[in-house]
Amino acid sequence: MSFQAYLDNIEEKTGLTPRQFIELAHEKGYDDPSVKAGVIVDWLKADYDLGRGHAMALVHVIKKGPTIDAKHVDSGGTHSDASDTLWLDGRATNPGNA
Repeated sequence: MSFQAYLDNIEEKTGLTPRQFIELAHEKGYDDPSVKAGVIVDWLKADYDLGRGHAMALVHVIKKGPTIDAKHVDSGGTHSDASDTLWLDGRATNPGNA
């Protein structure tokens, strides 16, 4: 599953876009560099019933933003994405889905 597909699946399950999760995490202070990934994963499991893989996709965008390593772009691998920039504003508005 591509990184973007993880984010799209999270939106489908929760009704929240990745950008909304970033805002919620900011409100809780989870975007602070000192906050460990496990704290965020636990929050996402408790409040949204997200598994570790999906939660870690959100941890990435919460802590590092929408850019992913170029090694994942058109790599042909399991986590291959079409771009090194993830779409955070909802699946329906993603120009890549047109």
